[in-house]
Amino acid sequence: MTIVDPTITSAWARLSELKAAYVPDLRGAFAADPDRATRYSRTCADLHVDLSKNLIDDDILAALLDLAEQVGLAERRDAMFAGDRINVTENRSVLHTALRRPASDTLVVDGTDVVPQVHEVLDKIYAFADRVRSGDWVGVTGKRIETVVNIGIGGSDLGPVMVYEALKPYVQSGLTCRFISNIDPTDLAEKVGDLDPETTLFIIASKTFTTLETLTNARMARDWLWRKLIEQGAIEDSEDARTGAVAKHFVAVSTALDKVEAFGIDPANAFGFWDWVGGRYSVDSAVGTVLAVAIGKDNFAELLGGFHAVDNHFADEPFESNVPALMGLLNVWYVNFFKAKSHAVLPYAQYLHRFAAYLQQLTMESNGKGVRADGAPVTTETGEVFWGEPGTNGQHAFYQLIHQGTQLIPCDFIAMANTAHPTKDGDADVHELFLANFFAQTKALAFGKTAEEVRAEGVAEELVSAKVFSGNRPTTSIMAPLLTPSVVGQLIALYEHITFTQGIVWGIDSFDQWGVELGKQLAMQIAPAISQDDDALAAQDPSTRGLIEYYRSQRR
Repeated sequence: MTIVDPTITSAWARLSELKAAYVPDLRGAFAADPDRATRYSRTCADLHVDLSKNLIDDDILAALLDLAEQVGLAERRDAMFAGDRINVTENRSVLHTALRRPASDTLVVDGTDVVPQVHEVLDKIYAFADRVRSGDWVGVTGKRIETVVNIGIGGSDLGPVMVYEALKPYVQSGLTCRFISNIDPTDLAEKVGDLDPETTLFIIASKTFTTLETLTNARMARDWLWRKLIEQGAIEDSEDARTGAVAKHFVAVSTALDKVEAFGIDPANAFGFWDWVGGRYSVDSAVGTVLAVAIGKDNFAELLGGFHAVDNHFADEPFESNVPALMGLLNVWYVNFFKAKSHAVLPYAQYLHRFAAYLQQLTMESNGKGVRADGAPVTTETGEVFWGEPGTNGQHAFYQLIHQGTQLIPCDFIAMANTAHPTKDGDADVHELFLANFFAQTKALAFGKTAEEVRAEGVAEELVSAKVFSGNRPTTSIMAPLLTPSVVGQLIALYEHITFTQGIVWGIDSFDQWGVELGKQLAMQIAPAISQDDDALAAQDPSTRGLIEYYRSQRR
């Protein structure tokens, strides 16, 4: 499929004209159009999305929709859902959406219906999860599992830990999960230090079972298990006892069954997935096995249903009412025409406290590219830095920059109408107080505070300028009834398709990640220099050599 340079389209030229003439005035826009909030609000599954506080008007929106048409967004979207090999640098299909298709669907890719394969793995995951949750799966001494430790990195960690934290109210009582990703030994030491090995189960998530960080942590976890079981007298210090312990306390998410078996894990306890599932799009694959254990089959199925509802919306809804497409186009508007460098995601829901971290990999690993899918250099800015913190915490930290700083930072605010923990402070509903902040912040960012309004409060003239808020800071508000498994799936899928939309406009391959490879390769080359190989040390550049020499001198 031909890659279209967006900057040579008539829509891009029109957007450039509109930006040059545009004077942001959200106060005036709302005053002139009392129905603006209604006209610019959309529904996507259970998500109510208010786009009205963005820096747009009808002409800008029309030009953005024209841009979508001219770069072939609909055709590229349809190609993704059909299983075409749109990941061109790796010659792969991009089918994370197949992971949440119902069993009754059919999707034939390269002559094979992938939907039955997906549900075969799901059924295996559910059966395993039921065994752990029921107490049928026991450790080597016959005790039921109380803690599941997921060892992965990147998408094999960020997705599961984010969803686990988001759905804490749905986790089975008496069962907890922990997550290890960093190769820093501190991570594993802190996560397992207070655990009972007899009631601990490890899930090793690595598609190839060669990921350096994951396998290093897996071996350290295996050594910890053996050592602690032997110290406690739970097993003998013998090879057979060690092998038996691994079989009862380790399972794998991988397709490399020979490597899984060599590690000591029964291949029957390995859950696979396919090369058309990218790591950052894999939380709803076997990578989510830890989640199926934690929240159970029914809730995991509801999570998948939330993904699928937004997939259907993105696939079927006209772009003028298509929320992921509109939000992706708005991001392009800000990055390319307002030169916004970052984007804040601000959930007013404590359970979503890891959502921004999850989105960092999804968005920046996908769209942090300087080369188009056809190998040519990009013709405009691509990608933006995603960041954020939950709730009122951020108000006492970085909101100053968003409100009065010199940078334009578009923000997505996310809130739930209901809470899992309704609480009163005297007569006051605490959740309503919390949401008052959610509503107030988008209002303040949109409409600001004029010098006249500041003076009317009796503020001394020399302080007036410091207390003026310019307003016209763009925000999108996303609300849902309650943070359920379905809503969590919807939010993830929403941002997956936002990311896709931006990548298509920019003409890049959002599904490869070659930028993560060089550092990994160099780390393997540098490792001998650290461990006293003087020839390897001499081969390093002066800065790297000096840093390694300092390390050697300080190493205890």
